[in-house]
Amino acid sequence: MSKLKTGAWVVVADGEKALFLRNDGDGEYPDLNVERIEEQDNPPTREQAANRRGRVMQSANHGRSAYDDTDWHEFEKERFAKDVADILYKKAHQGAFDQIVIVAGPQVLGVLRDEYHQEVSNRIVAEIPKTLTGHPIDEIEKMVKSELA
Repeated sequence: MSKLKTGAWVVVADGEKALFLRNDGDGEYPDLNVERIEEQDNPPTREQAANRRGRVMQSANHGRSAYDDTDWHEFEKERFAKDVADILYKKAHQGAFDQIVIVAGPQVLGVLRDEYHQEVSNRIVAEIPKTLTGHPIDEIEKMVKSELA
């Protein structure tokens, strides 16, 4: 793996929050500073769903079955990850970064991978499958440094 260059971006994301960090240090001593924060209000599905779970009468035998409603909370997490990928494309196109490290939980990372534009993919130096949005920036710096060592 390569070391993190000055000006490289580190994006730390989960399904509801994304930190866009810029490295003002170098690979040996990263100094991550907030470039941008994106947040989404994503209440639990029970607060987003308009209907109760549906019921179906079975025709073959006596009984009922419940079927699940759409998991709106998960849907919004995926949509947020797609929005993050779109922001990354726009910023890559503007030349905002030459290198980028993506730090996200495995599920969000999977959605991001599906949505990356080639301009973003070409600049990715590492993907770290961890959820670190709630961690202080100095811990994120240490994690990224150790992953790239």
